Amino acid sequence: MAIVLGLPKGSLQESTFALMKRAGFSMTCSSRSYVPTVNDPELRCRLIRPQELARYVELGLMDAGITGYDWIYENGSDVHEVCEMCYSKATSRPVRWVVAVPNDSPIQSVKDLEGKRIATEAVGLAQRYLEQNGVKATVEFSWGATEVKAPELVDAIIELTETGSSLRANNLRIVDTVLTSTTRLIANKAAWGDPVKRRKIEQIAMLLQGALAAESRVLLKMNAPAEQVETISKILPSLHAPTVNRIDAEGWVAIETVILEDEVRDIIPSLRAAGAQGIIELALNKVIF
Repeated sequence: MAIVLGLPKGSLQESTFALMKRAGFSMTCSSRSYVPTVNDPELRCRLIRPQELARYVELGLMDAGITGYDWIYENGSDVHEVCEMCYSKATSRPVRWVVAVPNDSPIQSVKDLEGKRIATEAVGLAQRYLEQNGVKATVEFSWGATEVKAPELVDAIIELTETGSSLRANNLRIVDTVLTSTTRLIANKAAWGDPVKRRKIEQIAMLLQGALAAESRVLLKMNAPAEQVETISKILPSLHAPTVNRIDAEGWVAIETVILEDEVRDIIPSLRAAGAQGIIELALNKVIF
C-alpha cells in the first residue's frame, strides 16, 4: 500500500528534497511537474503549496505531508502531528511571522495598530492575533511582495521572516512576533489509524529526524594507548560511552564516537595531548537515537 506524501512547493522545496535524499529517498522532478519520482515503491509524492498542504492532508487526499506549523494554525487543520523538524529555507532556526512597519512609522506596539490597515498572506493568523490583543484593524490578503506595500498602501504588514534581511532591505523594522513556526511532518488521522500506513509514516519520520540530527554531528575515530582510554573517554562528550575495540598493535585500541561538530575544534587538541593518534573526522548521513 503506497503512502501519498505531500511535499512543499516553493521556498522549502529545495531544502526538503535535500533532506529527503539524506534520509534515503532520492527524488527527481522537472521544473513544471508536481509529481516527483522517488526511489521507493511504497511512496508517492506530490508537490503542493505549503499554504494548502495541511488542508489536503486533513481531507484525506494525502496520507501525510511536510508543511509549516504556521499553515496548520492558519487553516485550523485537524491533523496528527507526527514530529517537528527544525529546518527551513536557509537555516535550521524556526521562522517567525512578525508585525513590521516602516522605520519612521509612529507604530511601536500592537496597540498602535488600532484602526490601521495591515497586509498579510496569513489573514486568519493576523485576525486571531489582533483579537487576542483586543485590537481592531483592517486586514487584507496580500498576493505577494508584501514588504513593498508599506507605507504607501498599508500601515503595517504581518510577514514571514527567517533572517530579517528582506525586511531590512525594504526599510522595515519589527514591532512584534505573532507566531514562531517550525516544519512539521503531519498525517491524516485515518491514515495514522491504519497500522500499515502508520508504520510507513513512522519510518519516514525516523529517517528524516535521523538525517537532521546528522547535520550537526560527526563521527570521530582515533587510535590510542590502552592505558589512556579512561582519560580520553572523559574528554569525549559522546552519545553514550565511546566504542573501544582492540587492534593488532599491542597495547593500542581504536576509539570512535559521535559528537557535535562544533565541539571538534576544541576537543582534538586535548585528544592529541592525551595520546590519541590517527584522529579522523567523518561526516554522517543519519543518526538514529
